[in-house]
Amino acid sequence: MTRNVASADWHPASWQSREAAQQPTYPDAEKLDRAVAELSRLPPIVTSWEVDALKDLIAKAQQGGAFVLQGGDCAETFYDCASASIVAKLKILLQMSLVMVHGLKKPVVRIGRMAGQYAKPRSADMETRDGQTLPSFRGDLINRIPFTPADRIPDPQLLLRGYERAALTLNFVRSLIDGGFADLHHPENWDLDWVKHSKMADQYHEIVTSISGSLDFLESVSGRQFHQTQRADFYAAHEGLHLLYEQAQTRFLERRNRWYDLTTHYPWIGMRTSQIDGAHVEYFRGIANPMGIKIGPGMTAEWLQDLLHTLNPNNEPGRISLIHRFGAKSIEELLPDMIRAVKATGSPVLWICDPMHGNTESTADGTKTRRFDNIVAELESAFRVHGEMGSYLGGVHLELTGDNVTECTGGARGLTERDLARAYKSTVDPRLNYEQAMEIAMRISGLRRDAG
Repeated sequence: MTRNVASADWHPASWQSREAAQQPTYPDAEKLDRAVAELSRLPPIVTSWEVDALKDLIAKAQQGGAFVLQGGDCAETFYDCASASIVAKLKILLQMSLVMVHGLKKPVVRIGRMAGQYAKPRSADMETRDGQTLPSFRGDLINRIPFTPADRIPDPQLLLRGYERAALTLNFVRSLIDGGFADLHHPENWDLDWVKHSKMADQYHEIVTSISGSLDFLESVSGRQFHQTQRADFYAAHEGLHLLYEQAQTRFLERRNRWYDLTTHYPWIGMRTSQIDGAHVEYFRGIANPMGIKIGPGMTAEWLQDLLHTLNPNNEPGRISLIHRFGAKSIEELLPDMIRAVKATGSPVLWICDPMHGNTESTADGTKTRRFDNIVAELESAFRVHGEMGSYLGGVHLELTGDNVTECTGGARGLTERDLARAYKSTVDPRLNYEQAMEIAMRISGLRRDAG
């Protein structure tokens, strides 16, 4: 497989010569330099061989041989770095992938929006309340949510706290998986106590019983255990938004002759920072990681083609995933032009549907929410459009949680706007709860089977 190699005109700080959108303004440059220097000397959070393994899996998915499940919080908080929270996120992703493997009859690649999703883009740099204007909250990696000058001024030390929380989170996930937590012989261990009453619980346990019974039968007949069923590969992802944070953990591997962003396995670039001549595209073009590109209603065919030419000039398999987020009302109108534009380049891409961001709305009192029916409608349209145009929808990108939240309306329990206040915990965007996420997994299994 062709691999990108180091470019003579690129280095981890070359983005600093470009206009950098969505970057915080730190008042103390010396303090910032010290924090970045300390971050640069710390061990990497992920390894280059893990990054390359994920790239190979994404290349397989591009060919229709696998399906990518990417999910997690809209924005992690440092408070989320707790065993119960991490276990809940891992459980829901494992359960969803089990359902999808059962329905799709192909491997599922698990990528968590975790261990680094601490920074968020903002529509405005400043926020005003009661006549006081302060920097907007940009995530725990940058500043703090209380509306006070001390909390809202960007603090470079939070870069180090973010690194520590990310490393602790991923270390715990690895320990769980290596210790047998993901063993397909015992998926009943993944149950979340609060959902035992769920209408989908019986259907899920039927799948568990079917898979466990099949494994027991095969192992009895063959006289050996299938070791690949005792663990599950798991990868981390976050938006590569804060460029100094990403730069500090970018390492050159001489034996591979490539630069790697070792803050995460899979960084993605958002619509707000994907300008061709911007700093983020400059940074992303030099790293060897597989990467996502969010595309929405503002994306043009020419812009998308320029991104592919810049970020994947050698048409390397496994490098680029396109995460489309058009909304239920616009996807059938806008997605076909994007598919035609990509086909014209000859670039291999993995198409992933993000049915969350394009369907965000606000209630009368200003609460952000998403309607489950719109999320499902966009997914159904995505599978249909890709099928009609001869392309493969090979993944889904969801904001979800294993917690018992009420942030999105609809779903099996029929949540309404009146239910939102009962358990609305997100500080940024609304997430699917366990039941809603499992219903999506079951629907995808049927949708993909029907489409494929």
